[in-house]
Amino acid sequence: MAAPEVATGERLIGVRIGGAVTRSAPWRITGQEPELGWLTGSRWRPAGQPVPGQLAGPQAVPHLAFVLGGPLPGPGVSAAGALAAVASVHAAVELAATAGERAAIDGGPAPDDGWFVTSPAGRAPAGLDLALEACLVEVDGQVVDSGTGAAAAGHPAEALAWAANALDAQGLALEPGWLVLTGPLTAPVPLSPGAPLAVHFTTLGSLFLPPG
Repeated sequence: MAAPEVATGERLIGVRIGGAVTRSAPWRITGQEPELGWLTGSRWRPAGQPVPGQLAGPQAVPHLAFVLGGPLPGPGVSAAGALAAVASVHAAVELAATAGERAAIDGGPAPDDGWFVTSPAGRAPAGLDLALEACLVEVDGQVVDSGTGAAAAGHPAEALAWAANALDAQGLALEPGWLVLTGPLTAPVPLSPGAPLAVHFTTLGSLFLPPG
């Protein structure tokens, strides 16, 4: 079950899970259905790069990101089985022009209208309480939102298991080395022109994006 070809010749490096998140109603596997989109190599940027000035009305969305150490085929993947395939956990943030812009898996690769950043050093999942891993989103020196890993299906491993099983329904599987953005931890945060962005995580460090 190899990854599909990308029409533009892009290299697939993983998937991202999306869905509306509010303070009172994080998405759940049994509630609002999340969406699944492709991550391609050109959308990744190293930490410390400026917020992209070319995006119209950019928004930031923090995630917890998993790097897979082995394949994760469905069906029937559990949260525990999903977590066993994770090699490292990273802080991550997406920058996009709109909140719900990603194409679903069955609609083809996601459009290249934004990008994402991951922390360079990850941590092994053992010993981390990923449901309680918190993040603070800071724009221009002011904290504007916060969330925890529980916003992603109650636990990021539940989100990863959902992604593996959803891909299996398409005849695909998560592959070794792939990156999985496990779902928004806050609602999309609007970014003002010229305002720096920082996202601080409890144990995974901070991501800093200066103004473009």
